[in-house]
Amino acid sequence: MAPQRGEQAVGKMTELPLVVGVDGSDSSLVAVDWATDEAARHGLPLRLVHASLWERYEGVLPPGSPERPSEQVMAQNIIETAAERARRRNPGVKVSADVVPEDAASALLREGSNAYVLITGSRGRTAFEGLLLGSVSLAVASRAHGPVIVVRGDRAGLAGVHGRILLGAGEPGATNEAVRFAFREAEARGCVLDVVRTWRRPAHGAVEHPMSAGEAVRDDEQRASDLLDVLLGDAMTDHRNVRVRRSTVEGPAKSVLLRRSAAADLVVIGARRTQGHLCHLGRVGHRLLHHADCPVAIVPQRL
Repeated sequence: MAPQRGEQAVGKMTELPLVVGVDGSDSSLVAVDWATDEAARHGLPLRLVHASLWERYEGVLPPGSPERPSEQVMAQNIIETAAERARRRNPGVKVSADVVPEDAASALLREGSNAYVLITGSRGRTAFEGLLLGSVSLAVASRAHGPVIVVRGDRAGLAGVHGRILLGAGEPGATNEAVRFAFREAEARGCVLDVVRTWRRPAHGAVEHPMSAGEAVRDDEQRASDLLDVLLGDAMTDHRNVRVRRSTVEGPAKSVLLRRSAAADLVVIGARRTQGHLCHLGRVGHRLLHHADCPVAIVPQRL
């Protein structure tokens, strides 16, 4: 059941809309449902966007012809169906919908520059058999200037029944925006924020004296804990009502977060920007976007 207005977060951060890419695929319709619930939680408007280059066919018809190109008709049907679906799911959410004459990735990136968050499905209408993540979703996640959520996962993760947001705590400077985003999500949902920082055991033979091996492990774990103190300090002060469970876990981050995504409603990770303004998703981001059991939020650090 979709959240009602009484479940919205107190004190809206912004009136920017949640923008959703719609292409008529089952995956994009699942994203519309998820985004409608998300808009209701935050008390924000929902903007649906379908990218279509149907205008290229306009010159084929005789001037003044009452007929519309089939691509235009299909585009209108796709966006109108999605808008009606969102309105039926939650009549209290303000919904707008447009067809824009651009390629999908360019249209969503432009729309996302003026959005609270940009939301896509995990696969498009033209996804090849066996392709785990659509090319548009991957392009948007790696190039957007603001937060992107790729809606994927199993039934429980999509339904949000776990009552838990999972935050992968990366390095300072690449994760600060993600931390703030995760706290806002946990506050809007009234759920637990599960913050995980991974660390790796020193390689065999890397310690000079065998007796100091245990000491080295404790030092690595303590450094991970200290980093959490730095990352979470301000956000915990600003969001005192959010229940935080923090943990340091030995192992590769991509494996630890993927395993824990099975008990989460959303997993949030930060991303660094490169000189070309691309987000460095890394192995962790790619693994989660392709295999997580719940929706994945990629939050780039602002330049």
